Amino acid sequence: MSDGGGLLLLPGMMCDRRLWQAQLEAFGADYDCRVGDITGAETIAEIAAQVLATAPGKWSVAGLSMGGIVAMEMWRQAPERITRLALLDTNDRADTPEKRDMRDAQMQSVLAGGLAEVLREELKPNYLARVHRDNTALLDEVLAMGMDLGQEVFMRQSLALKSRPDSRETLQGIACPTLVLCGDEDTLCPPALHREMAEAIPNAQLCAIADCGHLSTMEQPEAVNAALAGWLTRTSNRQDNNNA
Repeated sequence: MSDGGGLLLLPGMMCDRRLWQAQLEAFGADYDCRVGDITGAETIAEIAAQVLATAPGKWSVAGLSMGGIVAMEMWRQAPERITRLALLDTNDRADTPEKRDMRDAQMQSVLAGGLAEVLREELKPNYLARVHRDNTALLDEVLAMGMDLGQEVFMRQSLALKSRPDSRETLQGIACPTLVLCGDEDTLCPPALHREMAEAIPNAQLCAIADCGHLSTMEQPEAVNAALAGWLTRTSNRQDNNNA
């Protein structure tokens, strides 16, 4: 074990440690790697507080999708606890009224026993790049993560995302080495949004992954691991970007 410090990984909605399996394997020998639990509360603020309480000390924090939203809230609550920040395939904005209406419809379907249908028909088709949409093993694993977490987690996470705050002002105050990464075919959180996020964070590094949708850590693990490896060894945004 090196003295590389801790790497805290935050999954997306209805995902678990399987979302980060390739990263746990790549970095586990050099870093204290943990996967945060973002399933236990109905607000982003409560979820972030729970993660901070169960992972004492300072961490390099990487969050994908909902995990990135939680990571931004963690920065608001305890910036001194975060040494590096990686925001993957995420969204710094509050839900739109249309998105909130969509979540209400999904929650009604799930309460009626339709979790598998919601995951299969409404979420999964939007997750992956074109090249991966016929990858049965990957699709099955995404569905399995959601089904294993179950109806109650879906409801809590939907409520948390529906009421989440806008984080655009928060980005301007992020002072640690920051990576903003997305798949170039991410339709849920598109590349243009990530460009705006990277521009808002002082000297953040932007990385777009080719042939990749929303689940970048599973779709293109080697490319994501390469970007994370560079992020984990940067000492500051300004020096590394200026000397690239």
